[in-house]
Amino acid sequence: MNELIIPGIYVIHPKEKDWGIGQVQSKIGNIITVNFENAGKKTINGKEIKLNIVKNEI
Repeated sequence: MNELIIPGIYVIHPKEKDWGIGQVQSKIGNIITVNFENAGKKTINGKEIKLNIVKNEI
């Protein structure tokens, strides 16, 4: 899960769509730090949540 997630890409949290689009800041193991436009910086457990990658729309 989340194998394609790397720093710099844009993602959406599938259960928190109101957070808006987020940019991945770091990924260490399964811990992913994302800065979301409407929610700020969040730490995501990649074992439990599969982030959706935003396709080149930004």
